[in-house]
Amino acid sequence: MDVEAANLTLKDLTSPPPVMPWREFANWIRMPDDHPTVWGWIRNGYIPSHKVGKHVMVNVSLLTSQLLEKEWLL
Repeated sequence: MDVEAANLTLKDLTSPPPVMPWREFANWIRMPDDHPTVWGWIRNGYIPSHKVGKHVMVNVSLLTSQLLEKEWLL
């Protein structure tokens, strides 16, 4: 998928939901054809998640705050 053709809106970038189902999260980060990779990230603990019943929910709020806390060295 071409990232430039994703047609992101300002709303998409500034108001993510606090949690979302993991497949919806994979689509939201523009990886609809690579769900196994996203599931691997969740399974290995790279993406914060929580199981609710039979559903695995990604904690988007926690992921966002973790990323903002990181110090990026160029």
